[in-house]
Amino acid sequence: MSLPPPPTIPTLVTERLVLRGHTSDDFVGSLALWTDPGVIRFIGGRASSEHEVWQRLLRYGGMWAMLGYGYWAITDRADGRFLGEAGLADLKREITPPLDGVPESGWALLPAAHGRGLGGEAMRAVLDWADRALDWPETCCIIDPGNTASTRLADKLGYRARHTARLAGNALTVFYRPRETRAP
Repeated sequence: MSLPPPPTIPTLVTERLVLRGHTSDDFVGSLALWTDPGVIRFIGGRASSEHEVWQRLLRYGGMWAMLGYGYWAITDRADGRFLGEAGLADLKREITPPLDGVPESGWALLPAAHGRGLGGEAMRAVLDWADRALDWPETCCIIDPGNTASTRLADKLGYRARHTARLAGNALTVFYRPRETRAP
């Protein structure tokens, strides 16, 4: 039986998407996401096990409870289909230099959702929420230099490359985006 997400996780609705808290029903879609070779190619390069995907889903709920932000399940607004995941995290990565607790944005979509602008649509909703709800001067993201699609999206979202970092022996580009402030 699937339980609804905790009420503290906001639901974000865009023209084509609904971003909502994960439920146990998202396990199958998340497993497909984190075992797809095209998705994981630049995100560690190794398929996640069922155990690792389940731990990921539990971690998502825990981030919301402990940090007040986290990841959303991206679903198709028309039919509710699971399309991917996007959000913000503090993963305490063993990265050099460290991210120093700056919320790290991330996104991953199933291949059927690629090339349609859905990642940008989802992340604009996430960042709009973050700019209103979080009191951080900036967010960051880390991208493998070979991942040109994610680098283009980061640029469109206002992220700018600041430096190179090392994570698990791999060189990654670290991008930062200043918080956009809006008049009340």
